[in-house]
Amino acid sequence: MMTKSKTLNLGFIGGGINSAIGKTHEIATHIDHKFKLVSGCFSTNKDKNQETADKWSIDRYYNNFEEFLENERNQIDAIVILTPTDQHTEYIIRSIENTIPVICEKTLTDNIEDAYKIKKAIDANNGFLAVTYNYTGYPMVREMQHMIEIGKLGKIIQINIQMPQESFIRLDKNGGKPSPQKWRLHDKEISMISLDLGTHLTNMIYFLTNEHPLEVVALGNSFGHFNVTDNIIALAKYTNNIDCHIWYSKSALGHKNGLKVEVYGTEGSLSWYQMNPEFLQFNDNEGRNIILDRSSKDIHIADQERYNRFKSGHPAGFIEAFANHYEDIHASLTTYLKTFNHETTNYVFGIDQSLESLATMVAIEKSIKCKQWVKVGL
Repeated sequence: MMTKSKTLNLGFIGGGINSAIGKTHEIATHIDHKFKLVSGCFSTNKDKNQETADKWSIDRYYNNFEEFLENERNQIDAIVILTPTDQHTEYIIRSIENTIPVICEKTLTDNIEDAYKIKKAIDANNGFLAVTYNYTGYPMVREMQHMIEIGKLGKIIQINIQMPQESFIRLDKNGGKPSPQKWRLHDKEISMISLDLGTHLTNMIYFLTNEHPLEVVALGNSFGHFNVTDNIIALAKYTNNIDCHIWYSKSALGHKNGLKVEVYGTEGSLSWYQMNPEFLQFNDNEGRNIILDRSSKDIHIADQERYNRFKSGHPAGFIEAFANHYEDIHASLTTYLKTFNHETTNYVFGIDQSLESLATMVAIEKSIKCKQWVKVGL
């Protein structure tokens, strides 16, 4: 007999209705009835804060984090951090120190020193942290991981992964420049584009292969309308002798969100494109070219009931992928709340993976400056 799972109560910090990522998390947490949003401090703008609470029917909302913490620490099962990246550290550490489990929108922090501070707080308080990387929730990406894991591709030798966008170089419908959020237009130790896009790609490589970066060489440039890095090309050497080509950009006209993953092995290859997410292309060393989807004969992961909210032919989308990711976080968080043990799972990412991604981004920045290979160090 299946045990009924408890719905876990969440509080949001940030993520008001004027925030695209806030709306995404709000919908994703509700899809499978695993979580319930019960409180929040959604915006430092009091009007936006109240407007968000009213729209989402939230009775308990606060105008600052201190009020939220004082009143909610014993009433919620986890806090979801949805503020700009440079604000994450304080909210995460304060929450962990108050024994509140944390779910944080990627990227964890904007610098590796703060990530180490978070790790120290987690270790000292046996805290819970999950960082959301929603693209790993796509059913065919999880099928891809499974095929790699069972050896369908042989030994992995090469990965090409890219995430080109056009948001910093295209014009709006009136011929004017785009208007990104202001916090996205300031590069610090790590370029904002690396925090925004690059960590998605390094996380995806880890998710698919469970391998780790050793060294990188990279080029960076600014081609768009703003004085920030908006195009990075990198080569990376990974453990187990895997060569990776990594490209992410906000100055690539024609791409809204061109996440594409190609994995090459000694016996086969796989290719997946986020703008066409239902299909996974498999090629083997005998010349076969096969297009797989959720209804294909040899599918083992993507045909599970949890990934088929509607039948094959009706694509699983961005928010559904987020909901898949939240279901895994729910399972991990439920175990933690019962036992205070951190359940090991390939589907939930914590402090160690965030540290590795940030370290890779630091190495990329150093390589851009010195025009040499740079080791990824932790």
